Amino acid sequence: MADVLWTPPADVREQSRIGDYLRWLAEHRGLEFADYDALWQWSVTDLDAFWRSIWDWFDVVAHTPPTATLTGRAMPGARWFPGATLNYAENVLRMPGLGDDDPAVIAHGQTRAPETLTAAELRERVRRVAAGLRRLGVGPGDRVAAYAPNIPETYVLLLATASLGAIFSSCAPEFGTRSVTDRWQQIEPTVLVAVDGYRYGDKPVDRRAEVAAIRAALPSLRHTVAIAYLDPDGPALDGALPWAELAAPTDEPLTFTPVAFDHPLYVLYSSGTTGLPKPIVHGHGGILLEHLKMLALHHDLGPSDRFLWFTTTGWMMWNFLVSGPAVGAAIVLFDGNPGHPDLGALWRLAADTGTTYFGTSAPFLLACRKAGLVPREIADLSAVRGLGSTGAPLPAEGFTWVYENVSDRLQLQSLSGGTDVCTGFVGGVPLLPVYAGEIACRALGAKVEARSADGSAVIGQLGELVITEPMPSMPVGFWNDPDGARYREAYFEVYPGVWRHGDWITVNERGGCVITGRSDATLNRGGVRLGTAEFYSVVEGLDEVVDSVVVHLEDDEGGAGELLLFVVLAEGLELDDEMRRKICRELRTALSPRHVPDEIHQVRAVPRTLSAKKLEVPVKKILTGTPVDSAAAKGALANPESLTAFAALAQRRATTNHPTPA
Repeated sequence: MADVLWTPPADVREQSRIGDYLRWLAEHRGLEFADYDALWQWSVTDLDAFWRSIWDWFDVVAHTPPTATLTGRAMPGARWFPGATLNYAENVLRMPGLGDDDPAVIAHGQTRAPETLTAAELRERVRRVAAGLRRLGVGPGDRVAAYAPNIPETYVLLLATASLGAIFSSCAPEFGTRSVTDRWQQIEPTVLVAVDGYRYGDKPVDRRAEVAAIRAALPSLRHTVAIAYLDPDGPALDGALPWAELAAPTDEPLTFTPVAFDHPLYVLYSSGTTGLPKPIVHGHGGILLEHLKMLALHHDLGPSDRFLWFTTTGWMMWNFLVSGPAVGAAIVLFDGNPGHPDLGALWRLAADTGTTYFGTSAPFLLACRKAGLVPREIADLSAVRGLGSTGAPLPAEGFTWVYENVSDRLQLQSLSGGTDVCTGFVGGVPLLPVYAGEIACRALGAKVEARSADGSAVIGQLGELVITEPMPSMPVGFWNDPDGARYREAYFEVYPGVWRHGDWITVNERGGCVITGRSDATLNRGGVRLGTAEFYSVVEGLDEVVDSVVVHLEDDEGGAGELLLFVVLAEGLELDDEMRRKICRELRTALSPRHVPDEIHQVRAVPRTLSAKKLEVPVKKILTGTPVDSAAAKGALANPESLTAFAALAQRRATTNHPTPA
């Protein structure tokens, strides 16, 4: 059995928000639950009663009430809270428990001085920017795109856009032009808000050329708004409206357009592993209810809290973070290099801002461990009650490191979910202990199961992660997918009527979960996630490259791992240093510096299935020591002989005990 590293205090029900919720259920619904498992079972069985209790307990602000909670449980197609009209931004800006002068947004970064917005100042900025967007002709259904980092302007823009019933989409400015245009050409925004650049550590990164290229590739744009972030005194973007004009003083009141529960709020994107990134549309009501539930009941956040999650605006954790004020928590925004000037930077930030819940990624925690960092010796972390970890599975040694080197009093919550639902569907809860290497529970309202190869639910065995009952934050759909075909194919093709997520999971007898990774081939390096399809579109856009395959070999000790690229070159060409430099230059420009490969090798062929799909996962397995016969079923390959080159490379790497030089 795994080690118990933290146990809930005896008075947890008196001290936690989920305890308040349980008392309310007893008083107002006549429901009593002996333990978390009983509460979870009810939440995934009586969906109507559970989700209506979330609506009522959080006192959701609605303009018209719902006529029902759920019409039918079939997936896809379940419809939540029909008849209701509401607005996500109105519910967030209510900021329950915060007075006008209380901090709501605390922003730090490496490009400009820290800034704090009170609750009143946040509402005022949203009021002005909403009026500015209205002047630009933005209304319900229009798309507003932000090429901007994790700074107050981006957050204000999201809330202002949502207040109008318009639809928001963001890309982090480290994304190259191709990554951005692959996303935004699909949704055709009418307004672009962009920064001129940013600092990453002490390095200035000018993005004006990228912004110009993005604008040229988006004929739908009617207006561009420029945030002079890197150089406030520098030249403006050609023909762009300065942010100060968008946010100019006005007498227009702050109003909120009432929209249907499933009205689009924002578009997030899949990583693009099997083609263009999928434009995932999330709705006002589903996101609001899911985030209220997770932030308050699972993360125990409320008006006395300061909530920091290290994320960029290109990751769904940003969207999750910025719902914090909806439960009364102030949010801490950070933009910059988390390793500058050293790996202690975020820990010191948590201390300086009085952070009570600090969220980060498993690779960051493992990197701190590998570096021998002892955060409690460099920062006063006594205020931190919760530590969140996501982005990759956190192994047992990562848990142990946290309790030995950060604090033995905080609750470590490892969680996993996805862009597809914009939440974690497995995570932690104040009522349950923390076991080393284990995610504590399946989240309330998330009917997560492990499925064996024959389709049956299994306990204590590795299986496909599936969700067998609908959740309000499942996507409204994909953009420009009128008959829902792409949406069904993405999640419901393998098990009709059941959501298949693409992770491997083991659920144990007590409801704890262990996730052992994706069953796809997403690249995740330095916090920037990109699918292999985007990678290939750049590499194979070069005349000299006929075909390619890329794999990311993770470092078990928390390093960046190795990115290995294999290319098939045109007839008669040999891979030389000049060609390697050209490929690296293209990838750095189009995608990001983190996606420059550590090694590039020439191969005669890329392994493909009979239906012509590249086989990244078998290549990765071979390179990490799996015999060829075990890594891939040769009968399913169009060219099984192509695996020989990868096996030979794996053998060379093993015998030299270090990577083969590129």
